[in-house]
Amino acid sequence: MPAPPPTPPPPPEIFAPHRRLALRQRMRVLQRGDDAARFMIDDMVDDVRDRLAFLRHQPARALVVGDVSGALASALTAQGSVVTRADPVPLVGEVPIDETQPLAFADRFDLIASLGTLDTVNDLPGALLHLRRALAPGGLAIMAMPGAGSLPALRAVMLAADGDRPAPRLHPQIDVRAGGQLLQRAGFADPVTDSRSLRVSYRRFDRLIADLRAQALTACLTRGGPPLSKAALARAHIAFDAMAEAGRVTETFEILTLSGWARPLRAPRAEYD
Repeated sequence: MPAPPPTPPPPPEIFAPHRRLALRQRMRVLQRGDDAARFMIDDMVDDVRDRLAFLRHQPARALVVGDVSGALASALTAQGSVVTRADPVPLVGEVPIDETQPLAFADRFDLIASLGTLDTVNDLPGALLHLRRALAPGGLAIMAMPGAGSLPALRAVMLAADGDRPAPRLHPQIDVRAGGQLLQRAGFADPVTDSRSLRVSYRRFDRLIADLRAQALTACLTRGGPPLSKAALARAHIAFDAMAEAGRVTETFEILTLSGWARPLRAPRAEYD
């Protein structure tokens, strides 16, 4: 009797799950403020709505993950969709979701929209596979997240702050090519991957950090760098100010969007006498 195939090793734990949830919990508290930064989620929601309108896809059942503002769920509900809202840190009216596990829903969905949660999942190939399996035949998944090329100004500032001993402080990120490969690996039909840039200008380094915290974009690495010392923080402020043009530093946020379909059921072959 042949030996069973070896069990594949678990994915590397780049992100600390408890820190990931803590960042998202803090974000949900900060989002209660009227001046909290929401430009990432607002852009993702607008983009999903544009894609659905272009594709003329009107889902009967939709799963929306990470819709912090509730805008996408409201728009889909207004169009007649039955919407399930989910989040790794759920509020009232939402259900908890762990993207590393199979999705335990009674029904499959005609649309799954994931907004800004998948970039910190350790097993991203597995998460995409779980989402694809939760689609009904012919269903569509649209998954948006921060992508490669994000936060170049902050990277430069952190390198200056750490000096001769740079520490891991920012997340590794997926680019367009890798995103396409992941969609194919997960079995999506007609996969599409693209990236777009948001540019936001800042007068103060503190405001950039506040915007990152309000959108759960700070680090949750398992082996991140130590907290900045007072001297390192002072160097960060000096480096930030040195980058300013006309008193402002422009930071770039890349949004990577992955989309694909669940293959429709094949029509039964006609039988003839």
